[in-house]
Amino acid sequence: MKKRLLWKLLGVISIGTVALFWLIDLVASHTEDSMSYIDQTYRTELRSYAKEAERIMTTKGDAALAVWIKNLEQKENTWIAITRPALETLADTDFSDRYKSEFTLGRSLDWKIHLYFRENPTMDILFSDGKTHFLIQLPQRMRPGSNLLIIDLLLQIALPCLILCLITFVLYRQVMRPLRRLEHATQAFSEGDFNARAGNTPDKQNDELTHLTAIFDAMAGRISTLIVDQRQLLADLSHELRTPLTRLNIAVDCVEQDLDKQQALARLRYESSNMQELIDDALTLAWFNTESPKLALEPLDIVDLLQIIIEDAHFEHPEHPLQLEIAKPSIFVQSAQQALAAALENTIRNALAHTPTKQAVKVRVSTLDNRACIYVDDQGPGVPEEYLEDIFKPFFRIQKQDKRTRESRAISSKKSGYGLGLALAKRQILALDGTIKAFNRYNDQNTIQGLTLLISLPLSHDNAHSTAE
Repeated sequence: MKKRLLWKLLGVISIGTVALFWLIDLVASHTEDSMSYIDQTYRTELRSYAKEAERIMTTKGDAALAVWIKNLEQKENTWIAITRPALETLADTDFSDRYKSEFTLGRSLDWKIHLYFRENPTMDILFSDGKTHFLIQLPQRMRPGSNLLIIDLLLQIALPCLILCLITFVLYRQVMRPLRRLEHATQAFSEGDFNARAGNTPDKQNDELTHLTAIFDAMAGRISTLIVDQRQLLADLSHELRTPLTRLNIAVDCVEQDLDKQQALARLRYESSNMQELIDDALTLAWFNTESPKLALEPLDIVDLLQIIIEDAHFEHPEHPLQLEIAKPSIFVQSAQQALAAALENTIRNALAHTPTKQAVKVRVSTLDNRACIYVDDQGPGVPEEYLEDIFKPFFRIQKQDKRTRESRAISSKKSGYGLGLALAKRQILALDGTIKAFNRYNDQNTIQGLTLLISLPLSHDNAHSTAE
């Protein structure tokens, strides 16, 4: 199975991690960039300082300007200088006009300030004459990035935690959605709701967790089927045992009172034998239902096995002709002899039980698509179409009037009438990787001519190869 969940988790974690670092870098760069410029209010204030210095120098002279500068330096805890730079060139070189026009001794107010430098930068504001420079070391209160520590904490701790929480939530939801359904289904199943399933809700996921819910549903379906079947089997068995137990009690009373002792003993033997047969079949059926065994299969000649079973059945039912029609002298199937023999015996006995006296039961064997097909045809009244599947259920019986014999017959799977023979046959055939189904045969007047049970079994490899050749 592909590890879809692993790839999903790897994808979410990988993409989430890359997104985390990308987003942190993007936000940090944008935040630091936006914090690296002097606030417009401070820019206006610095320009007003320069204008005031130019006004005092022009109107009051240098002495007044020096006093004003000293006061401003004390106020802002910085230094200020007014200068006209005189640059000297050597080796008969000169500055370009552009350089002269753009030359500054400090930073422009519109320049970016490095937040991580310890020293505040020197700001340069040009007077209106274009030659005099107002230089001031940026006051500490005007320096951008005063909240840099808080921003760094948010970017390095809060934002990663937020993104990791989001990734964790996505992973948690991915994992917990099927697990929560599984939890609810398990809880409901433990409280007796045997129809509870974890996969009832359509889910686009197709990973290990979905596979787990599918396994749980299969287990729950099997367990619920076993519980329901066992309950039904127990209820039916207890019901079926009441009649023979009542007859046994009556026979015991007759023996105790010396009333027709021989007949009572015969009744005891008969009922005891029927009860033993019923219990054995019920236990075998319960074992097949509970264990769903896969029997050890080996090549087996179905023709030889059918000849032995038909010979035994003819000895027990001499009043019924038994016919065997075979397509080949030997047909080998992959099967287990004991289970297959029991299934075939039950189906043939069922046909004999529902075929009127002196009428034949026919068994036909052929091959089709690497499978052996065994048809068991009786001459009975058939089964209503709506009950063709139900006859393979334990203890299933239908009382129906046979128009040809005018006798009331029980459509059942055994001569005892308990209705376990076909149920056992189906479980045994399924354990042999085969199938069994029933269908009525009709004549030209659309009248039922009898019931046919079709058993299909896989041919052995050697037999299938030779058949293909």
